[in-house]
Amino acid sequence: MARTAALSPSRAKDFKQCPLLFRLRVVDRIPEAPSHEALRGTLVHSVLEHLFDLPAAQRTKEHACQSIETQWQELLIRTPSSRDLFDSEDHLATWLESARTLVANYFAMENPQYLAPKEREYFVNATLPSGLRIRGIVDRIDEASNGALRVVDYKTGKSPAPRFQAEAVFQMRFYAAALYLSTKHLPARTQLIYLKDGRTLTFDPVLGDVEALGYELDSIWQEISQRLDSGHFEAKQGPLCAWCTFQELCPTYGGTTPPMSHEGATSLRTAHA
Repeated sequence: MARTAALSPSRAKDFKQCPLLFRLRVVDRIPEAPSHEALRGTLVHSVLEHLFDLPAAQRTKEHACQSIETQWQELLIRTPSSRDLFDSEDHLATWLESARTLVANYFAMENPQYLAPKEREYFVNATLPSGLRIRGIVDRIDEASNGALRVVDYKTGKSPAPRFQAEAVFQMRFYAAALYLSTKHLPARTQLIYLKDGRTLTFDPVLGDVEALGYELDSIWQEISQRLDSGHFEAKQGPLCAWCTFQELCPTYGGTTPPMSHEGATSLRTAHA
């Protein structure tokens, strides 16, 4: 195993979903057209992050919803091309209103006036005993008066049905393990807050989860490494194929897959992906 390789929860998820998707997105870095859903997620996350810049008494639903426009303008400064996703002012207005609805839903789930996050947008970077690096960005970490930590991640989609919750739990296990390995503090609780339907998925990790997650990630990396050696990343059909942006490059849909980027493979093995 390349001891300097790295995985994030989203990249591990991509590989588990479809090895070919992983290759095209992570190894070949083929550009993907931005989506309204992903852009809305970025906007809503920004609003909720900056909400805690305010004094507690000012963290109201009204203030947060009003800040949608401010954060949208900030986003446009960083990525002006985001405006091109909307074909009219009405289209943009409807989209911004959908973001306000998600932000308003947050206040039915938590009262931010009683929260004092220890960290926001926290970059966690750890190393498994095997040498594999694991890293990601945690939306929020809360600390109780007794020192117990809670990891919180916002989701702008709807919560998964019970039979599809394993993927969500995988993300929570990932962050819990990464935090423990990097700080020696195991979170007492991890939560995914689904803003679309107002549900919270909770997972309370134990130390055994850290070791189990490590074995699982090592296995995933071994599978990736074998495919990097062979150059063959197979397509895996599933319910998310209908939304895949790489259909024209997928043999399942009659597309032709380009040769794998050897430069991308080298980058991935050395944790520069």
